Amino acid sequence: MDKLYIVGLGNPGREYVYTRHNTGWLFLDFFAYREDIKFEPGKGDFYFGYNENYVLVKPTTFMNLSGIAVKQIVDQFDIDDFNSLIIVLDDADLSFGKLRLKMKGSAGTHNGLASVIMELGTEEIPRLRIGIGKPVGVPLRDYVLSEFSDEEIYRLRTETFPIGYRGIKIYREESPLKAMNFINSWQPGEEIE
Repeated sequence: MDKLYIVGLGNPGREYVYTRHNTGWLFLDFFAYREDIKFEPGKGDFYFGYNENYVLVKPTTFMNLSGIAVKQIVDQFDIDDFNSLIIVLDDADLSFGKLRLKMKGSAGTHNGLASVIMELGTEEIPRLRIGIGKPVGVPLRDYVLSEFSDEEIYRLRTETFPIGYRGIKIYREESPLKAMNFINSWQPGEEIE
């Protein structure tokens, strides 16, 4: 695989930086730090950064319209094989910190992914879901816009994100199947070699 395009879903604006719905952006910040990639404004509704192996993209359309920016990226970079595109997003149906890499499927309850599927016209889009846990006694809309605790941010950066980063490298350098086996078998709290 030549370049891998990684799109982290989130919301623009300082007030959203550490919210659960911005997990995709937070993951890209981690990935960019590891790969020494800097973000800059793109020719459309997104920020992007790249090196010889990866193009990292942050849509700025707000979550529910993420597909507009992803369609712009697909058109501008002439992406005709969606296996070279991974959407990274938060998932309230997964326990906190758990990762799930899938090559296709429905959007479930995620409006951002639903927008991407609608704009691209297919459910066959690889996605890395990052668990944020289920809300208890709080509407989902309020929960996803609430901020992570300091402890949760620490756990994401020291446990979850390193596994996701390594898994995406396996995806590009070896195969999607090996990446799925690596990522999907990992449990939060397990030692990272």
